[in-house]
This record gives sequence, C-alpha cells and structure tokens, in this order.
Amino acid sequence: MPKNKIHKGLSKRIRVSKTGKVRHRSAYHKHLSSHKSGKRLRQLRKDRRVSSSEAKRFEKLLYRRLRGRNQPRASFKRSPSPEERRAAREAAKSND
Repeated sequence: MPKNKIHKGLSKRIRVSKTGKVRHRSAYHKHLSSHKSGKRLRQLRKDRRVSSSEAKRFEKLLYRRLRGRNQPRASFKRSPSPEERRAAREAAKSND
C-alpha cells in the first residue's frame, strides 16, 4: 500500500511544537505597511496559534494529530515510554 504524502505547501508555512500546537505567521505583514498603524504592525509581528477548527483541517493535510488553541493537552493519547510498556507487559504476565 502506498504511503500518504503530506501537504508540502502547508508544512513549509507552519511549525508544529512538541505538544502539537501549530504556529504560523500572520497575514498582511510583509509589505504595504506604511499606512498601517504601529499597534497593528506590532500585533502582526507575533507568531499566531491556529484554532481547533483549523487544526482539524490541517490534520487531514499532514496526516498527524495536532492541537488547536483551545484544545487541552489531556485530549491526546500519550504513547507509553519503554519502561511503562515493560511494566504493563510484566503486569499482564503476572495476571495470566
């Protein structure tokens, strides 16, 4: 079965943190800034986080789980560490 290819255009425009939050640059900041107020330009300078609805759309394009701005970290299933896996295996053996 062929592998899924991620959307290269989207992957170049965003950064995904270790916790799954998505950062992106805000629009309207690159040029034509002379008529924009200083306050607006300062706010546009910040890195933005995507909302949950956009994160859901990005998940389909990138084939991985992401977190939105208002999505808690507890909503993710954390994969167990090797020590936790070993302990679970030993507990299963002792129950049998």
